[in-house]
Amino acid sequence: MFKSLPGFRDFYPEDCALRNHLFRICRKTAQSFNFKEYDGPILESLDLFKEKSGEEIVSQLFAFEDQGGRKVALRPEMTPSLARMIGARANALKRPIKWFCIEENFRYERMQKGRTRSFYQFNADIFGEPGPGADAEIIGVLIHSLTVMGLGPEDFVIRISDRHLWVLYLKSVGLAEESIFSVLGLIDKLERMPREDLEKKLQSFFNDATEDFLAKVDTLTKIRELADLKRFFEAHVSGPDLVTELDERLSAWESLMLRLNGMGFGSMVRIDLGIVRGLAYYTGFVFEAFDIQGDHRAIAGGGRYDHLVKKLGGPELPAVGFAMGDVVIKDFLEEKGLLPNYIQVPDVYAVIGSDETLPTALQQIQIFRQAGYTVDYPIRKIAFGKQFKAANESGARWAVIFGDEEVARNSAKLKNLGSGDETEIPLDRLVESIRELDQG
Repeated sequence: MFKSLPGFRDFYPEDCALRNHLFRICRKTAQSFNFKEYDGPILESLDLFKEKSGEEIVSQLFAFEDQGGRKVALRPEMTPSLARMIGARANALKRPIKWFCIEENFRYERMQKGRTRSFYQFNADIFGEPGPGADAEIIGVLIHSLTVMGLGPEDFVIRISDRHLWVLYLKSVGLAEESIFSVLGLIDKLERMPREDLEKKLQSFFNDATEDFLAKVDTLTKIRELADLKRFFEAHVSGPDLVTELDERLSAWESLMLRLNGMGFGSMVRIDLGIVRGLAYYTGFVFEAFDIQGDHRAIAGGGRYDHLVKKLGGPELPAVGFAMGDVVIKDFLEEKGLLPNYIQVPDVYAVIGSDETLPTALQQIQIFRQAGYTVDYPIRKIAFGKQFKAANESGARWAVIFGDEEVARNSAKLKNLGSGDETEIPLDRLVESIRELDQG
């Protein structure tokens, strides 16, 4: 018997119901913030992903040469496709551009808990707005979606950092421009790399000042209050140009926190400069939703990437966004007991008395379906008693019984499967009667 490929999942109906439940929350949340849904191709030019992430990304991709001799890859994420799409129509799009999608991605990498080779992501992005209002709005979408799923400040926190501030600090300690992103990549591993290994790697950049630098990093990553953040950077960033940039960044922080507090999300955000996010294309605020109990893992992440659209051939266009994967968030909600036990049930079960009543029953079933009701009935002929058993087992609230005598009178019996109450209803009032009873 054939099996699914490693890292790929089968979605049986109950699994699909849970997946769609999560998608529904994400979609409704994004739409409540007035984001517009988009989609893009699963297959893209390999060069698109190499341009965004470098040659090293190729080993993580399902990449191949197609029959036209083109080097292509299944998308590992949506951001490059999105930046390409935005860049192609940037001049015609009204700003700010607020888009979201829920899409499947593919990565050929080692499988582990919370990571598969095929996965879905909820993405939300804003283009064309450089100010902290866009960052706050994006973080707001993420927090709102998590709270609608049933999570609260006791379950997660949004850890917010700022790559721009890190760059200003690294410039002030004398680090060369070409080394800054390498050091940021190491700082990003602060919580995952043994201290001695980190110190050894940083020595090539700081030599005898490595221990002092790490001590400053320890101080910086423990800061949780905006006032303390301002004091640290005002004491450690010098030079007229850098100080001007610093003042702008600190003002942006004040605006960001003011907005998040105004949305009522203050208890779910935390200043944490230990979050750097290793991808070099991030340019400003970066953040992740972090499990504060259990496995202490990132359940979503994102940040500002103001130069990517231009890098991929479009105009200069500021951008900020996040992505949340379905595997991690499903596991997280399951651990919290927040995944509903979804059973798909019909609204109505039709009981059909005979071959003579079948045409009338099918006609009424279609009327119900056109009115938005889910209807089931026995596709093959079975005994009357077995139909009632099937109706009760279906989970439907209502049974509509098309008996010979009732149909002859141009009516049917409507039975409440919970209470057992039965009423004979004219055929032309069946839908209306159920609607009235449901509302009453």
